[in-house]
Formats: sequence, structure tokens, C-alpha cells
Amino acid sequence: MESRELEIGDWRLGDWGIERVENESPISDRQLQLISVAIEAPGVTAVTFLHHARGRERFFWQAAHEAVALAGFGVAADWRAWGAERFQSIEQQARTLFDGAIFEDGGQPLAAPRLFGGFSFADDFVPDNTWAFFHPAHFILPHYQLAQVGEESWLTINAVVTLEEDVAETQSSLREALLARLALLQSELLLMLPHATLVQMDYPMPYAVWQEMIERATAVMRTGDFNKVVLSRVCELWFDGPVDVTGALAYLNQTYPDCYRFLFEPRPHHAFYGATPELLVQVDGRDLHTMALAGSIRRGQTAAEDESLAQELLASQKDAYEHAVVADSIRRRLTSLVAELEVPEQPTVLRLGYIQHLYTPVYGRLPKPTGILPLVEILHPTPALGGAPRHLALPYITQAEPVPRGWYAAPVGTIDHHLDGAFAVGIRSAIAQDRRVWLHAGAGIVADSQPQKEWDETALKFRPMLNALGIA
Repeated sequence: MESRELEIGDWRLGDWGIERVENESPISDRQLQLISVAIEAPGVTAVTFLHHARGRERFFWQAAHEAVALAGFGVAADWRAWGAERFQSIEQQARTLFDGAIFEDGGQPLAAPRLFGGFSFADDFVPDNTWAFFHPAHFILPHYQLAQVGEESWLTINAVVTLEEDVAETQSSLREALLARLALLQSELLLMLPHATLVQMDYPMPYAVWQEMIERATAVMRTGDFNKVVLSRVCELWFDGPVDVTGALAYLNQTYPDCYRFLFEPRPHHAFYGATPELLVQVDGRDLHTMALAGSIRRGQTAAEDESLAQELLASQKDAYEHAVVADSIRRRLTSLVAELEVPEQPTVLRLGYIQHLYTPVYGRLPKPTGILPLVEILHPTPALGGAPRHLALPYITQAEPVPRGWYAAPVGTIDHHLDGAFAVGIRSAIAQDRRVWLHAGAGIVADSQPQKEWDETALKFRPMLNALGIA
């Protein structure tokens, strides 16, 4: 242990830090082992934790309507995978990491180590300038984690060490580093960042191009090749200083508690974050939850107008058809995999702060625990973000949209040491690069879609992220 140093509460990993650039497991290759220690962290919140970690790799997850917030910073292990086998590759790496791991959870199971990450929308995604530090599959085990459960919090430190290391001695040193980090966090002052001013705002696709794209898609659908495709457009923002991602996420947490909030920042100042209403899948042992979410309309200015708009949405044949395509697809994909499946026959209306959606909750019971990643692979993308049939809609999106999606509309979430977890669909999101922010917004297109209505719907979907950045 003499060669290691403790400095301001950091465990110096040296050669023990893992960065993956291939599709095999480093734990078995290098004969390494994960050791984690957790302690209670009174007074430390997820906001304090992320603020403290500015300038580091940062991660965050909080599910809709849940009091549990999960966050991390720094890197204990960094894994990436490419191609059609990317889901299986990450699953194998995660399984190998957690097999034989030693951790003290401090009396709170949620404080156990977990992976944060996600996948690109397309298997063949190649990182470009906007998504330079994101990969087709990218997961990170943070060096430090925080689990905030209501008013209580637990702080965890993760380290991957050689099998020759003495476990008790390593745990003692980790605990020392953890206590030093806790003291820093408890003394943290929440200083406001200088507010960056918007310099330029641009929608690269003019309405005429959007109209042509939608009309071409509806014409193809009327020939019977496919029955739905989701098409998106982008908004590009430039600021005069670094974007305050922490402040934007705090706004989303406060304003959209009915959404899934996330942050994946694999390189400082390169962050994908958002507040999405759509759960792709959540798995806890044999229990599976997902949803069909498709068909949209704005919120009303009064309760009466809001209800009138909800009834209009329920009565819309176009939206009902778009929603049914999604619900039927989820049912077909899951039927052969589950012992039980509950899919209500009729959707209800899910009201969010700025928009209303047709919504169908889906519950399944697996024959045995499988972990979450096989379900992510099967369900991504649902017709709510891709189209139907999938094998025709996805190539159409690639050739129709002028800007690569990257991680937009793709799975983002967490994996625990049981290989369970939750993934949301990365919509209502932003990709930030220091002073530049790139937003996507999409709409489900069916044969009778109208370009102007779909344009207005995408404008509505830009609003949460624009507001989070202080743009009215």
C-alpha cells in the first residue's frame, strides 16, 4: 500500500483505472476485482454532489415521481462496445465486473456500485463532432457515487484493484479516502456560475425542407411499405461562456418531477442530459415495467381548456393509430419472453408540464431473472422513436434525417450489481459541448400526418430544454 497516496480524499487509481476500447472484459483479462465501500453522508444532496464535481466526469439518474436520486463522478471503470453485439458485450463486462465484487453498502442497498451509461440510437453509429466522446455503447462505473433517498444520503467509493491486494487493507484505505471526501462535500458552498448569455440560436432545417421530408414519408407510407416513422429536427445554440449543466439539470428536477432525469458526462464539459417522459424498460428481478407513449397535444391555459384538449387527443384517429402501433409492437416483442403480460386495451392521457400524451402502462413477469440489457436490446427502438416495421423505418430515418441522432432517442440509464436497472428513452434532451448545445425534437409520422402540425409539435418538444437553459 506504500505506493498509493491519498490526496484531498481521492483514491489514486494509477494503472487500476479501466478504460475499455474493445468488446471484452478487462476484469478477467487483468485479474482485477471491484471493491466498494459506502457510508452515510448526512447533509449531502445530489445537487451538492454534482456541483462539487464540476470539471469531472459526472452522472445522474432519477426516475419519475421517485424520491431516490443516484449520482456519480470520476471514473473507476470505463467500457465501450460497438456493432450489433454491443448489448451482449456490455452485459458480459458488467457480469464479470460484479461477479466476485466486494462491497459494504453502509446499510443501504441503493449505495451498492452501479454503472451509468447508454447506447446510441443506431448500431452503426460513428462518433462525430457533436458526439465525440459518446460511443455506440458506453458505460462508466463512477469513482464516487451518491444515493439520496429522501432526506438521507449515502456516499460510495469504487476501486478496481488487483487480486493480489489485501482486501482489508484496501477497504481501510478506501474508507479513509471516503471520509476525507465526505468532509469536503459537507463543507461545499453552492456558488452560482456566471450566467452564460445566448449568442446564437439556429434551426438548421427550414420549414420548407421539413415539409418536403414529411410529405415524402407520408407518400411512401401510402404505398404500404411501412406504417409509421419518427422524424426529427435540431436546434443549435451558442453561448458566450460555458453552459451551466448543473443549473439546467436542477431546473429539470424541479420543473419535471414527472419525467426521468438523467446526465451522462463522460468527459468534462461534454454532457448529454434531459428530462424524458418515456421509460424504455425497468427490470427488478422478474418484474418488468415499460410503456407505450405516443400521440401528443399541448396543455391548456385553463382547466377546462386542458380537459378539452385531452378529449381531443383521445378522439384523434391519427393519434390513436400512432399509439396503437407502439402498444401492439411492445406486446408482440414481449409476449414470448414473459410468463405474464398486462397491456390495457385503451390508453389514458399522461399530462406533463407542457404537453399531453396518450399513455399505456405495460407490466410483465419474467419466467426467471434475466437482467435488464436483454430487454433493452429487444425493445429499442420502440415505434414511438423509430417506426414500424422497424427493419424498414430505421434505414429510412438514416437516409431522411440530415443530422445523425447520436444518443438522441436512445436508451440511457443505470445497471446495478444484480444486472437489473432502468433505462429511459433519451428524448427532451440536450448534448452540451462547453459553449455549444444541440437539441433534437421528433414527431411520429403516419400516412395522414400534416407537416405544419408536426412542426408545431416538435417546437413544443424543444421547450423544456430551452427553458432549462434560460431561453424563453
